[in-house]
Amino acid sequence: MDTPRFFNASEPSRTQVAKPTIHGPSAQPQLSDRQAMVLRVLVAAYVGQAGPVASTTLSHLIPKPLSPASIRNTLAALHEAGLIDKAHASAGRVPTPLGLQVFVDHLLELPDLGPHQQRLLDRALDGIDAAETPHQASHLLSEHTRQLGFVVSPRVERLRLQSLHLVPVSTDRVLAVLVAQNGGVIQRVIAIRHPLPPRELERVGQLLAERVVGRTLVGLRRHLEDERERLRGKADDLMRRVWALGLRACEGEPSADLVIATRIALLDQPEFSDPERIRGLFVALETNQRLLDLLRQIARADSGEARVGLAMSLGKELGEPSLCDCALVAVPYGAPAESGALGVLGVIGPQRMDYGRVIPLVSYCSELVTRKLLAGSPP
Repeated sequence: MDTPRFFNASEPSRTQVAKPTIHGPSAQPQLSDRQAMVLRVLVAAYVGQAGPVASTTLSHLIPKPLSPASIRNTLAALHEAGLIDKAHASAGRVPTPLGLQVFVDHLLELPDLGPHQQRLLDRALDGIDAAETPHQASHLLSEHTRQLGFVVSPRVERLRLQSLHLVPVSTDRVLAVLVAQNGGVIQRVIAIRHPLPPRELERVGQLLAERVVGRTLVGLRRHLEDERERLRGKADDLMRRVWALGLRACEGEPSADLVIATRIALLDQPEFSDPERIRGLFVALETNQRLLDLLRQIARADSGEARVGLAMSLGKELGEPSLCDCALVAVPYGAPAESGALGVLGVIGPQRMDYGRVIPLVSYCSELVTRKLLAGSPP
């Protein structure tokens, strides 16, 4: 007898790679073993053949013999649950976004990325300057997944700093130049009420430079605020200028750039053989603010945890009609000890992507890029 089985996402996994958090309504289906087996086989066949899967195809692929009537009844139950659909009356079945979510959440087993592929990725980033790492990582993701690889480049606000210089621009403005340990440069023009003599400005710069080394802009702001509070009423005019200029140097809008090194890999996917569709997709990626907001949400700390971890979005959650048939798999990169990740990387492609291969690869790339960008950073 086919005993119903409840698939619970909280059950211990037998695999090493963490499952992604899927944005959108949660799905806790009550599936029988037979229904789970058929859905798993249907998704695998759909990924492989890039189209609807016929009942006869399923009968050859299912590991346990089932009669045609049993297959039809199981497919009908999955259809009623909203997990599969028909492209048109005479076609085979395809998984719905909900069906793919159930597959990834409860049926997919994720192995570690193999050592050979790890070595290939490691070697590809050997000798690459840290400033070029986001571009190269985007290219690697596209090349190895055959999807559209992307990286949201490191937010300068989260980079550890190496030095600071103050340069007079005019009698009422000073340029603060902060250099990150990865070579990135942050510039802030600061308005001052009263002109500072060159020697005093130099001394302010020296005191700020001592406080900058090894800290991020976020950490520097927190340090200066704590120091100002601790020494309130005891500090001289020089220290008050140090705090004022230092805190102004920490201001500014957060910045993030979406890096897509190559779009060629996505052209291999049958779903994007239509030139108009691929053009709409590329325009959406360049102009979709909601997508960037989603990526920033993934990169931020979540519910007090160090990082959100792997995340996945399907269809309408991406917030753009041109992306409605797409899926996104993304993960933050950066040090868990930081108050927020440095950025986020991942892939966008058709919902018919090979999640069992893509997810471990994206996860490992996050580890690799993190090691590359933070190499040599102080604890």
